[in-house]
Amino acid sequence: MASIEESLELIKRGADEVLREEDLVKKLEKGRPLRVKAGFDPTAPDLHLGHTVLINKLRQFQGLGHEVLFLIGDFTGMIGDPTGKNVTRKPLTEEDVRRNAETYQEQVFKILDRDKTRIVFNSEWMSSMKPSELVRLAAHSTVARMLERDDFSKRYVNRQSIAIHEFLYPLIQGYDSVALRADVELGGTDQRFNLLMGRQLQEAWGQEPQVVVTMPILEGLDGVQKMSKSLGNYIGITDPPDEMFGKLMSISDELMWRYLELLSFKSMDEIEEWAHECRLGANPRDIKVRLATELVGRFHGEQAAERAHESFVARFQKGRIPDDMPEIVFSSKETPVQLSQLLKIGGLVTSTSEAMRMIRQGAVRIDGAKVSDPKLQIDAGTENVYQVGKRRFAKIRVE
Repeated sequence: MASIEESLELIKRGADEVLREEDLVKKLEKGRPLRVKAGFDPTAPDLHLGHTVLINKLRQFQGLGHEVLFLIGDFTGMIGDPTGKNVTRKPLTEEDVRRNAETYQEQVFKILDRDKTRIVFNSEWMSSMKPSELVRLAAHSTVARMLERDDFSKRYVNRQSIAIHEFLYPLIQGYDSVALRADVELGGTDQRFNLLMGRQLQEAWGQEPQVVVTMPILEGLDGVQKMSKSLGNYIGITDPPDEMFGKLMSISDELMWRYLELLSFKSMDEIEEWAHECRLGANPRDIKVRLATELVGRFHGEQAAERAHESFVARFQKGRIPDDMPEIVFSSKETPVQLSQLLKIGGLVTSTSEAMRMIRQGAVRIDGAKVSDPKLQIDAGTENVYQVGKRRFAKIRVE
């Protein structure tokens, strides 16, 4: 069994904040398995790698011998999480929630240990809560306190509407921790307010407050905006092996290290060795291959990962792209660069409008991975093979 020092090192890996670390030490010193909670509203039918940042951390807790409470917010999903929104979020229907929740349960065990995981739904306690109990819950916060939330305060200042039911969301998320007697709760940095509400409500209910561990929001393929299916910069955990491999090979060298820290199960010592190899002149692409092979293997199996690697090599390293492909170095004071602009600079299209049209038609690929976001931006320090249609190729380095 890991020592407290070893446990802390693993728990803090990639974490943005641990509140409070001294409380976590006290809980670990008790020597019993901790109840570690993370909530997911079933707002979309599939999980992507951005979601797995939290799930990976849950898996690390399981490896340390703790119990994971994977909470599906079927009740809160019908309210709509206001986090990061400048308008009232459209609530999900019961049918949407049910269908998406089933998918989450199927996909989450590609990472988590089924025997050490409890899947719970917050409708179990919220649907039976009496109106008087909900009023008692609401009495534990104030409008002024709610307006401390960045998204609420911005909407208030900008005279944008805030529905009363949206104030219930952080209270219900906090009460989930009371109902589950959580020792630890994980969430993204954008969930900090809600996570701390859990500590506040547990104290009010006479419980020992949970430790809060916040994790960074993972950037998508563009390296700028958070990974999101709606932005088209995501890697779905159900993406086909070749597509997943190609997308991972298309990320920038800088973003690769962030993905390794947050998504890989390799030790930080091993990742630091790879970084040292790159400082001595090793090609970062070889490290991306290791990352892509690991992640494709996790979600599709080792054989699928090997085939995806072989397919990638066949397409991009064994002559299936033209030998006379132009190689272009583009230097710009302003980066990142719009993909449509880069395709024009590379001579692959005659105009940015043509580039946008080809992207929408699914005719543009970066290192073999199809691109669907017309607004995709390319970071400095990247070198990729860009393809438009079947015959137009260019290798472009952005500096």
